[in-house]
Amino acid sequence: MTTPSDRLARFRSELSEAGQALPVEPTLIVVTKFHPDETVRELFDAGQRDFGENRHPEARNKRDGLHEPDAVWHFVGQLQRNKVRQVARYADVLHAVDRAEVIELLETGEGIPTRDVFLQVNLTADAGRGGVSDAEFESLAERAAASEAVRVLGVMAVAPLDQEPAAAFSRVAGYSERLQRIVPDAKSISAGMTADWRAALESGATHLRIGTAITGSRPTSP
Repeated sequence: MTTPSDRLARFRSELSEAGQALPVEPTLIVVTKFHPDETVRELFDAGQRDFGENRHPEARNKRDGLHEPDAVWHFVGQLQRNKVRQVARYADVLHAVDRAEVIELLETGEGIPTRDVFLQVNLTADAGRGGVSDAEFESLAERAAASEAVRVLGVMAVAPLDQEPAAAFSRVAGYSERLQRIVPDAKSISAGMTADWRAALESGATHLRIGTAITGSRPTSP
């Protein structure tokens, strides 16, 4: 039976081989949703430093449980209005900033440091899905660029289940180019999960959000 650290080593080997031609090694974020603190500790001890969660307070509890200053915590889930400030007090990177309201809450929250963020784009026609729409993308980018509460790293997206990942991630690359016209240094792309990370890499992904390929099958609850 393989362990999370075994799978981490195997995935890193696959990633190294797949990314040989890339100018910069991608950041591997291991998403540990519903997995116990022991899994996080095992992965940290095996050399993993970037961890992702999409639920509050599970994310905060895991950060506090690991209690390692050089671990980097990425909040990859949707940011609900009543939880934005709570999440921003412990998450180092916010991957799903998709509306100006989130930035405003960060600006007016007491004691919240400047946070690294990705602007999430909606690749579907469903306005109810997370992510800023195509029509509002530049407006959000300009709002974020003008704020001292955030440091824009790039764009983030989830490939829709009904679309070919390569086509979806090609669109994300287009959003990245648009963002860089407003924020020249925002060159990062957070895209790619267990099922589609190779396609994401081919379209320029710099941050991969990998769960089951490393952690194993996800429990149904914490």
